[in-house]
Amino acid sequence: MNFALLILVGFFVGVVGGMFGVGGGIILIPALNEVLGPNQHLYQATAMIVNMFVAVPAIYQHHSARAIEFRTVFRVIPLSIAAVFLGVAVSELAFFAGPGEANLRALFGAFLLACALYDAYRLWHQSPSPPGRGVRGEGSSAFPFGNGQGDGDSVDNAPPAMTWKAALAVAIPTGFFSGLLGVGGGIVAVPLQRHILHVPMRTAIANSAAIIVATSLVGALFKNYAYLSEDGTEAHPMVLAAVLIPTAIVGSLLGSHLTHRIPLRAVKGAFVIVLVAAAIRLIQGAFARP
Repeated sequence: MNFALLILVGFFVGVVGGMFGVGGGIILIPALNEVLGPNQHLYQATAMIVNMFVAVPAIYQHHSARAIEFRTVFRVIPLSIAAVFLGVAVSELAFFAGPGEANLRALFGAFLLACALYDAYRLWHQSPSPPGRGVRGEGSSAFPFGNGQGDGDSVDNAPPAMTWKAALAVAIPTGFFSGLLGVGGGIVAVPLQRHILHVPMRTAIANSAAIIVATSLVGALFKNYAYLSEDGTEAHPMVLAAVLIPTAIVGSLLGSHLTHRIPLRAVKGAFVIVLVAAAIRLIQGAFARP
């Protein structure tokens, strides 16, 4: 039963990660808590591996659509990697160890809830783009974390010149939350690119997928080393990831393809509901600990 559920979880995580440029960990970790029971450090170590495999096929689709802005990506990645180390180090503090694992679950739940509420606010207050703007539904402003203005921008619109200060403002939160919570970082990188770097929405999603590959690779190595070094560790993140990755890759290809093909407002609303439900379950479980 668990094996079959894990296959379905992998596919769903891939679709969500590929479609929204969020890596998939933001869905994977709550799903694993539901299917297998609480074990936050194991799931974060696993998610960082899966995030990378979700992002790689998504990059292929985004690159084919000429949506990746490599100037932004190459400047943000080195700074994000440095922040990943800090995030993982904080997640391994004594406050989050042993019984304190529930504290990490509660923090993750609070993070999900904040993202969901922010997204719901933007979805509710967004202004429709003028008719005919964008391509294949993009003008509906239905992509995640939009600012309600100009989410239908064409990917051909070049973003303004980016300073190192702006790159830091995007990279540090992206890398830190990726390392701390095991998420790909895209759930932070997409809105920050929109509001700080002013890149079009599709480009922000595509850039996020490229950034996630780097942050997830570094985070997976660091987090898995820390997890496997702990005494009493029995479950292996790489074994769990191996079950999830095949269907996650298939889902990522589908999700990233759909990003450039369909209006996503209804899907976005469903995504917000899923985040809220996952956040409540995680926080409730954390406070219900003996």
